[in-house]
Amino acid sequence: EVNVAKVKQAGLTVTDVLGVLQGYYGGVYASNFNKFGKQFRVMYQADAAYRANQETLNSIYVRNSKGVMAPVSEFITLEKVYGPQAISRFNLYTSIAVTGSPKPGFSSGDALKAVQEEAELHLPAGYGYEFSGLSREEMAGGNQTIFIFLLCVVFVYFLLAAQYESYLLPLSVLISLPIGLAGVFIFDKIFSVDNNIYTQITLIMLVGLLAKNAILIVEFAVDRRRKGMTIVNAAIEGATARLRPILMTSFAFILGLLPLMLSSGVGAAGNRSIGTGAVGGMLIGTIFGIFVIPALFIIFQTLQEKVSNKSPFDKDAKIESEAELALANVDRPEK
Repeated sequence: EVNVAKVKQAGLTVTDVLGVLQGYYGGVYASNFNKFGKQFRVMYQADAAYRANQETLNSIYVRNSKGVMAPVSEFITLEKVYGPQAISRFNLYTSIAVTGSPKPGFSSGDALKAVQEEAELHLPAGYGYEFSGLSREEMAGGNQTIFIFLLCVVFVYFLLAAQYESYLLPLSVLISLPIGLAGVFIFDKIFSVDNNIYTQITLIMLVGLLAKNAILIVEFAVDRRRKGMTIVNAAIEGATARLRPILMTSFAFILGLLPLMLSSGVGAAGNRSIGTGAVGGMLIGTIFGIFVIPALFIIFQTLQEKVSNKSPFDKDAKIESEAELALANVDRPEK
């Protein structure tokens, strides 16, 4: 302990006394010097023999305001106490760091939620908790994921509404998306993959990939409807005509992700999260989408024609289609 009254009487400050102790016992970085083309650091500290016990304080002096060297032992007293070697602080508050990792089968988000619930339940009044590092970033970014996902869906909707010139028909594309997105969670559950940031990125990626398959079917069905086909026949024709391109692109994508799904070693957790989610979402979305998307097209195309006063038929396209049919009949050889 430092006797502040004696320190002030000697014309010193507490910092002067503690600075001398730091130099003798702890060591202080003074400067650098160059030799043999290298730079060396200069540290000063008392020799081990002069800092081995309590009596060495009598040989340590500090210069007071009058220039007189006074022994440090006049200003301090040593007392043995028990306490922590270091005190950690967070935002100037005394704190203790708690680290951990989620158990197998639980995501980091589940672990953070459990920590919050336990802290709110058991911490006494006047105590609080804060997340730091990656946990803090995950908590801050977790709320943004839902917003980004919804914004992605809204952009897709408006682009399709402009493409189809309809506010109802894009719903046949968007409503088919949850089927494929459900496949992400099904495969994650089957293969025991955590729901983490990689899974959330996969969900956003699949919005575009699954919408692409639906757009192929709906676009072709709309074209056939404008040429005079019935709604049901146009939907069936669209699914039939686009079946091969959809299967080719989807299964090529799935096969390309199998190495990620089966990866091991450093970074395997992130690779498996992306690969498993993308394979599950694309596989289930493709298989069920082939049947669901035409049904949704029939529903929303029927509603669109009932709500809108415009004719669904394109006269030029219909004339062209009839001309093609007539030419086909003329070219057909007679039996």
